[in-house]
Amino acid sequence: MNLTELNKVATAMVASGKGILAADESSGTIKKRFDAIGVESTEDNRRDYREMLFRSKEAMSQFISGVILYDETIWQNAKDGTPLVKLIESSGAIPGIKVDEGTQALPMCPGELVTVGLDKLAERLKKYYERGARFAKWRAVIDIGSGIPSMTAISVNAHALARYAALCQAAQIVPIVEPEVLMDGDHDIDRCYEVTGRVLNKTFQELRVQRVALEGMVLKPNMAISGKKCPKQASVEEVAEKTVRLLKACVPAAVPGIAFLSGGQSDEEATAHLNAMHKLGPLPWGLTFSYGRALQAAPQKAWSGRPENVAAGQRAFSHRARMNGLASRGEWQSSLEQKAA
Repeated sequence: MNLTELNKVATAMVASGKGILAADESSGTIKKRFDAIGVESTEDNRRDYREMLFRSKEAMSQFISGVILYDETIWQNAKDGTPLVKLIESSGAIPGIKVDEGTQALPMCPGELVTVGLDKLAERLKKYYERGARFAKWRAVIDIGSGIPSMTAISVNAHALARYAALCQAAQIVPIVEPEVLMDGDHDIDRCYEVTGRVLNKTFQELRVQRVALEGMVLKPNMAISGKKCPKQASVEEVAEKTVRLLKACVPAAVPGIAFLSGGQSDEEATAHLNAMHKLGPLPWGLTFSYGRALQAAPQKAWSGRPENVAAGQRAFSHRARMNGLASRGEWQSSLEQKAA
């Protein structure tokens, strides 16, 4: 393992003013997104859609530091035969790959899940590295509900995340460690804060046990936020203040950066929250975005599967990327959204 190289990649992934595009939707998820815009989810349509994003010169070169790909996408070529990985590289962004294989029910823990995919991961990582991937992603899912999460669910998911991270670093690939506490329930922000703290502490404990070099990883956490069904939604300022306080308490300064997931927030909410955090003074690590839906909902709608809409789709993508780029420096204002509209 060459830690200097890993650190260089991790630092580039969270460079100021740039963030990560999560374009790693599974076939099932992208089908749902395509259904919503009336597009058939064929291999060609999925490729054309992602090619549109990766060829968005302004967005990719100025505001996107890396792209998380799905297994199908990393092996695909653009219409003209150029590997999609090369399109990403030529824009100056870093190609990455989602390597977990989804979730299964956790035995003895009703309503809880564990992420799987460690079995042949070492061999898969070698092939992904040869194809150009320089970072990877693994997502653990922790739900908040009555009597959950259990310590069992937190422990097994943290253990798997750390095993994955160690395998990545051994393969000279930067791991994005993503322990996501879901915002689906009716819990308030304080309950989210408390559970996320437990999850992060356990995750870093496991990372140390498995000798993962913190300087060669990126953390992808949820924000401290009210559950979607909670009658009292926390303000932008409260989300920012509590999230930063939580991260300072749980995330060692050795970690080069933190790239938030949007986790079901609306496009503008995800941008406003990130922006507000940067107003809270200097932070010990880079703090940016790794958004999927919050970067892609607008371009998907604008494109709607029609070749003549590619330019409109790219404009919508560039706008969202730019808004989040500004937010990752604390320079975003909601008036900029109105201007574009």
